[in-house]
Amino acid sequence: MKKVAIACDHGGFKLKNEILKHLEKKNYEIINLGTDSEESVDYPDYGRRCAETVARGEADTGIVVCGTGIGISIAANKVKGIRCGLCTSREMAELTRLHNDANVLALGGRILRVEEALEIVDVFLNTEFEGGRHQRRVDALDNY
Repeated sequence: MKKVAIACDHGGFKLKNEILKHLEKKNYEIINLGTDSEESVDYPDYGRRCAETVARGEADTGIVVCGTGIGISIAANKVKGIRCGLCTSREMAELTRLHNDANVLALGGRILRVEEALEIVDVFLNTEFEGGRHQRRVDALDNY
């Protein structure tokens, strides 16, 4: 079973809690990196915290959540070795794993309904990288 790191800012707090419950039911090992309330915090701190946890190999994958998913995905992608995909559909989640070997998923807590987000999480966590022609592109990203 994959070990999943998860972090959010205040805008993603409610959705993060729903994702935590969902992952716990599926027996994932979870590293909860905060935040733990709706009190205003800075998304770069939490995006970086999750991304660094994945980059160090302490988690197999990560999930980051802010209001739109945009800011926290930008923060996560600043960490070397991270390929964070902001997904708003099941298809995007599948393709970012198949083609980009994304190792962090970003979601918008104010954008997605809980049911949509949980479907996206499941697709992301259960889709394997396709490799092949996509490997050289992933290598190019990692070597940038």
